[in-house]
Amino acid sequence: MNELQFGNKIRQVLNEGTRLEEKTLARLREARENALQHQLVAKPVPGMAWAEGFAGRFGGYAGMSLRLVLPMVVLVGGLLAISGWQQNMRVAEVEEIDALLLAGELPLDAYLDKGFEAWLKKRSPL
Repeated sequence: MNELQFGNKIRQVLNEGTRLEEKTLARLREARENALQHQLVAKPVPGMAWAEGFAGRFGGYAGMSLRLVLPMVVLVGGLLAISGWQQNMRVAEVEEIDALLLAGELPLDAYLDKGFEAWLKKRSPL
């Protein structure tokens, strides 16, 4: 028996339906109607209904504070750390230039030259 024949047999059995007593059919019908009456119909809530759904996804308002604020604090802390590190690098570069300026034997024209910083970088041992 191939798949198509098996499908046809199942279809025939389902089309015949089950033969139940009238009393059983009446009880099933009554139970179905009772269930349909008790089913809640969702009414659209005006206003900021989306806010409750948004907060609910994060475990309510208390969960939202923990799940959203903590990563934000970590992100801001990381950005501040990167900014501080870059500022320290700029300060170190200026200190290096000042040290080369004070320790080296520079010609007087080097102070007036527009390419002074480039000249210092060429002469630096780093």
